Amino acid sequence: MTADIVVCGLGPAGRALAHRCLARGLSVTVVDPAPDRRWSATYAAWGDELPGWLDPTAIAATVEQPTAWGTRAHRIDRPYVVLDSDRLRESLDLAGAEVVADRAVELTADTVVLAAGRPLTARRVVDARGIARSAALAEQTAYGLVLDARRCAGVEPLFMDWRTDNGADAEAPRSFLYAVPLGDGSMLLEETCLAGRPALDGTTLRDRLHHRLRSRGIEFTGNERVERVRFPVEGGRPGRRTFGAAGGFAHPATGYSVAASLTAADAVARGALAWPASARAVYRLRAAGLRALLALPPADLPVFFDAFFTMPPAAQRAYLSGRTDLTGTVTAMRTLFGALPPQLRRRVAAATLGIGIRSRIRIPSAIMEG
Repeated sequence: MTADIVVCGLGPAGRALAHRCLARGLSVTVVDPAPDRRWSATYAAWGDELPGWLDPTAIAATVEQPTAWGTRAHRIDRPYVVLDSDRLRESLDLAGAEVVADRAVELTADTVVLAAGRPLTARRVVDARGIARSAALAEQTAYGLVLDARRCAGVEPLFMDWRTDNGADAEAPRSFLYAVPLGDGSMLLEETCLAGRPALDGTTLRDRLHHRLRSRGIEFTGNERVERVRFPVEGGRPGRRTFGAAGGFAHPATGYSVAASLTAADAVARGALAWPASARAVYRLRAAGLRALLALPPADLPVFFDAFFTMPPAAQRAYLSGRTDLTGTVTAMRTLFGALPPQLRRRVAAATLGIGIRSRIRIPSAIMEG
């Protein structure tokens, strides 16, 4: 039998696409080496990004106004939600799909060859297997501890906190603290390297997190649940045959792709284009923004985010979430550039355009650019 669609990869993106295809009455085959594995990562999103069809029980906690720190605090006037990974997975029901526990080794527009040698055919094949790691790709890394919320008294939810109380040298690549409630009486506190080529390693991030927690009087025993994060923030291939991070849905400035994938799943299931011309243009602009981030000296990164989070909420939303909003993205980037101190504009402009800056001294990057 030929299915309407074969989806390879059962992370949040692939499972969401398969789920929405089933909801539309399509015959679906899904392929994954471990289709029943739990999702160990913590996923989060801006509340206004999520599609209306998503089961509300998949939301574990909501932060009405998270805080971001550059050199000073900024209140973000936009609800931020933390998803319950187990409930999210369960809500993306695959009843009715053929589930194949194997590895896809060769994909074409309408065929899949499995590691076991079995061929599958479909009217459409979609690759949602994520992005393979490569030294050529910028990655996001993080090391986090899940603590009892009572031990985090006084710690407000933090989208990002670039303050320098993590023990790192002033000229070292920067990392920030991410802190969110998990909805079960616990809180995730995570030291994060936003992007790097190469990114900061887990040991460095662990040591920085421990130093930061001690400096803030937050007790931990060493027996807490640990969350480790490492994934590319670039390298996806936008197109009809890819989806999720594999399809370029990962935002290079945040690494987020789950909300964008959930939102696009219904449209892709009904055959609409996931990548209209406006989305492709936004994708290229975001890639240029990543070049600028990688080029900033360490001391300038908090200043950069001060400028970002003082922009109007609509501009912030357009850049962080407007995957097809070309006008909003251009306006946000123009507004941000105008808000930067004069000494930052030349470096940001040169990096965005891919132009090298000649200097007699080497200026290390704020994140990591080897």
